[in-house]
Amino acid sequence: MEYSLFILITPFVLFLLLGLTGHKMKQNVAGIIGTVGMGFAAALSYMVAYQYFFVIGKTAGVFQEMIPVSFEWLRFTEKLHIDLGILLDPISVMMLVVITTVSLMVHLYSLSYMHGEKGFQRYYSFLSLFSFSMLGLVVATNIFQMYIFWELVGVSSYSLIGFYYTKPSAVAASKKAFIVTRFADLGFLIGILILSYYTGTFDFATLTANHAESVVTSMQGLSFMGLSVAAWAMALIFMGGAGKSAMFPLHIWLPDAMEGPTPVSALIHAATMVVAGVYLIARLFPVYIFAAPEVLTLIAYIGAFTALFAAIIAVTQTDIKRVLAFSTISQIAYMMVSLGVSGYGGHDGLGYMASMFHLFTHAFFKALLFLGAGSVIHAVHSNEMKDMGRLHKFMPVSSWTFLIACLAIAGIPPFSGFFSKDEILSAALHHDKLIFFTMLFVAGLTAFYMFRLYFNIFWGKEKAYDSHHKPHESPALMTVPLIILAIYSIFTGFIHFPEFISSDSTPFAAHIEWMHVAIPSIVVALTGIVIAFVLYFKGSEKPVQIAKSLGGFYTATVHKFYLDEVWMFITQSVIFKLICKPIAWFDRHIIDGAMNGLAWTTQKTSASVKGLQSGQVQLYVWVYVIGSLLIAALALFL
Repeated sequence: MEYSLFILITPFVLFLLLGLTGHKMKQNVAGIIGTVGMGFAAALSYMVAYQYFFVIGKTAGVFQEMIPVSFEWLRFTEKLHIDLGILLDPISVMMLVVITTVSLMVHLYSLSYMHGEKGFQRYYSFLSLFSFSMLGLVVATNIFQMYIFWELVGVSSYSLIGFYYTKPSAVAASKKAFIVTRFADLGFLIGILILSYYTGTFDFATLTANHAESVVTSMQGLSFMGLSVAAWAMALIFMGGAGKSAMFPLHIWLPDAMEGPTPVSALIHAATMVVAGVYLIARLFPVYIFAAPEVLTLIAYIGAFTALFAAIIAVTQTDIKRVLAFSTISQIAYMMVSLGVSGYGGHDGLGYMASMFHLFTHAFFKALLFLGAGSVIHAVHSNEMKDMGRLHKFMPVSSWTFLIACLAIAGIPPFSGFFSKDEILSAALHHDKLIFFTMLFVAGLTAFYMFRLYFNIFWGKEKAYDSHHKPHESPALMTVPLIILAIYSIFTGFIHFPEFISSDSTPFAAHIEWMHVAIPSIVVALTGIVIAFVLYFKGSEKPVQIAKSLGGFYTATVHKFYLDEVWMFITQSVIFKLICKPIAWFDRHIIDGAMNGLAWTTQKTSASVKGLQSGQVQLYVWVYVIGSLLIAALALFL
């Protein structure tokens, strides 16, 4: 399966081609080249998935890891070296399908949505760079290769978020995303170095083999500040994942990242980049479960809090893209919780399977939600719900596809989100009741805020739209991707995921727990939908009255619990003033002062002795005579 290399090569070549020569092309030519190229990569991904899952991937009932391409890049010691290659296993093959499918839909959609935009060719070049970076990340054979592509993902997302570089808010958002994730990535890098120092390897295959035997053996008995070194290493690696996947308190960059073009939000901040952290934990799952189980517990509780925190904020937001941004944070946290409550092997690994299942289904319905939001923004030229209402009359395709996505994310059967979300709830139920009830409540909040969004946009009170610019359905290039993603959102839940993906690569049987999980979750979701219907379907004044009755809590929620202000205080008043200023003073007055003093001393000394090199022969003779007399005197008296 060496041809899988072309899945990576294609978007990289597109990036170079469009980046270097795109300005010489017409917009539609550049867009078509980018879209056709991504279509080719998607076709190859589906071929790889078919061959791996149904033809050659399984041996003795177990899916095997395959490395069709590999070569040594850097060697440090006999054991420690960095290779570059392609690793095919169940989760990497699944991610190839997810990334290329969503990327292809975004490329196709953008042909119309971004038409006429200044920098259109640059936009497609950056889309290709991002796709290449994310694809390289998921097929990495070792953790250092993953880190390289991890940083490339950060660079390309920075470029796409700040695409409208003349808009100050977009520039600020791109810098915020870049700085916050770089801060988290420092922890990731330190964790990698600790792990590789003790195990002597970067390779995933070695790190995860035989229940992470190399990690357990090499770090056994080593501790620091009451925690094992393995726990410290894996917690620091999780820090990188928490930054990329916007876990509390490193979530602050994601809502602001909505300043980028809406298709970018669908690609980067819904379907691919933000799940990189989840994928990282899944990739190193045997190390977490056998060498640092306490870190998995930490992941579960951080995930549960983040899911609840983000869902509460989503209830009060009025910008439709920010509602979806906080929804993304909450849903990614669902996946983190699922990994945190998972065991290993068979039904014990239900949480692992459920996390990957939800990652798969969420990618399609969340991309559909963002692209649907883009269709609405394209029609009314506003992100605010107050400027929308009764759009179902003008935009039937967008309305129906958006409804399908809302039903999927709310967990209503038979839509895909029902199946994957309920598997997560089942895993939580058997592990921690507190987490289970928290996630069940979040499921109800999710249904409520998504249908609040849907009813406000497509129903509610009709607005006085400009008669010359009445809303209308989007062009076919935008509605076709919506329809395709809607089909995925309906049917992907019927895939029997445990047959393909499990924590130990061995298929197992799973079933829906109707009495304890499915029926309660459906009731909770329907309750959320009914409340949203009563409050928003006809556009009543009740939501305003409820908001006023909640007083300060509602205000705090609207302002995202002032976490941005807290971070600004920490960075400006604590880090900059109390840490950076003293360091800067020490640098200027001590370090620079010492260097300046050395330079001054050298200058003064040279000035005092430069007369000795005046070029006057009489002076040289005089110095020679005096020197000779001194030497003679010393010789005589000593």
